[in-house]
Order: sequence, then C-alpha cells, then structure tokens
Amino acid sequence: MVTSRRWWDRKLLQLGLLTVVMSSAWMLRQTQGHLLLEMYQVVSRPLQMLQTGPSPEERLNDARFMELQTRIADLENQNEKLQNLLGYVEKAPLTSRPIPARVVGRSADHWWQQVTLNRGSNAGIEEGFIVKTDGGLVGLVDSVTPNTSRVLLISDLNSQVGVTINRTSAKGVLRGNASAEAVLEFYEKVPNVQVGDLISTSTYSQRFPAGVPVGRVISLDLKQSPASVAKVELFPPILSLDWVAVYPFTQDPD
Repeated sequence: MVTSRRWWDRKLLQLGLLTVVMSSAWMLRQTQGHLLLEMYQVVSRPLQMLQTGPSPEERLNDARFMELQTRIADLENQNEKLQNLLGYVEKAPLTSRPIPARVVGRSADHWWQQVTLNRGSNAGIEEGFIVKTDGGLVGLVDSVTPNTSRVLLISDLNSQVGVTINRTSAKGVLRGNASAEAVLEFYEKVPNVQVGDLISTSTYSQRFPAGVPVGRVISLDLKQSPASVAKVELFPPILSLDWVAVYPFTQDPD
C-alpha cells in the first residue's frame, strides 16, 4: 500500500513538471518570448542599477564641472603670465614702455618660424619692432595689419641675429635651428668662449638693440670650418609662447 502510494506521488510530480514545461512552451510560442524577456528585465533591473555607473544626468553634470574647473585653471594661468609681463612693462621708462600682446596664431607647420599677435598698427606696432618675453629676445615683427602682427622668431631657419659672448665680448651670428636651440657661428677662428657662457645681442646687430639676453652656450665645435660654431640654448620659451612685449627698435629695452 505504501509502495503504491509513493509510485503514485512520483507520477503526479512528473505529470506536474511536464504540465509546467508544456505551459511555458505554449506561452513562449504565443508571446514570442516577450513575457520571458519582461520577467528577466524585472529581475535584473536592480542588479543593473547596482552595476552601472552614474546616470546620464550625473555624467553631464560632472562634465560641466570639469569644464568649469579647466576654464578656471586656464584663467588663473593666463592671469599669472599677464601679471608677470605687466610687471616687466611697468619697470620700463614711460617713454619706452613696450606694448603687451598675446600670441593668438601659430601653425603646426611653422611652429618654430612665426607667430601671430593680437595687436597691430591700431596699437602702434610697426614692421621692424622688437618682440621680447621673459628670458629675452623672441623675434622681429615682419608684417602688420590693423589688429594683428606677424613675428619672425629667432628660431626660424632664416633668422640671423648678431650676438656677443658676455664674458669675453667674442662676437658672431646666431642662426635659428627650428628648435629650442640655435647655432652660433663666430667671426674668429678660435674665439674665447666656453660652455656655459651667456649670450646677448651685440652692438654689431643691425635689427636688434644691443644687450638683449638670448641664451647660453651648451656645446662647442672649435674645429668646424671655415668658422668655429657653438650650440646655444635659447632662454625665451619659444616652444610655448603666450604673452610678449613689443617695442620699437630705436628704444633700448633695458
């Protein structure tokens, strides 16, 4: 009797499971799987909320916050550079104070050749004016519009600047090398010069006033023919120019 009852219970359980499977298959066929998909979404939605990051609105707010932070940092940086430049301008005599200007244009193809400033003839700038920044000589204004100026940098391959070694007064011509370094060709075959010597514009220069800092000697080749040469590290940050000072050639910057 007990054995017969157990056999019957197993049969009922199997029949119940078969009924559930058949019913589920019929429902999937009738709903084309939509009911199962909805059930899965209901079950998985809490897990998805836990696993996913911030909501789209939160990500947008974060992006806006980072944008504002970036702008603030940039403005603080620009303000510091401008304050430094204005401090230099205020130290100059009233009759020879340079014109502050900012670099607003620079081509990747001519990075070491030229830059464009945001001030031109309306601000009093003319062709041949000298451009300087912290560190020393930057270049020469070679063209002007009412509101902009183009500057030929001393790092340009065609740039030539008459310079002198401050320690010994040895003189030569500084030529741009399309980099933060330049090449100095001496007038003498064996000049009195050594690594570390400071260089500034000389009295022989026809386009720049004398005494403007340029750079320092970092290597020498006294066997070069026909003239000895030196490699010079330029003091002005030519790679990352921002604010500069522009003044007439006839005025002494110091």
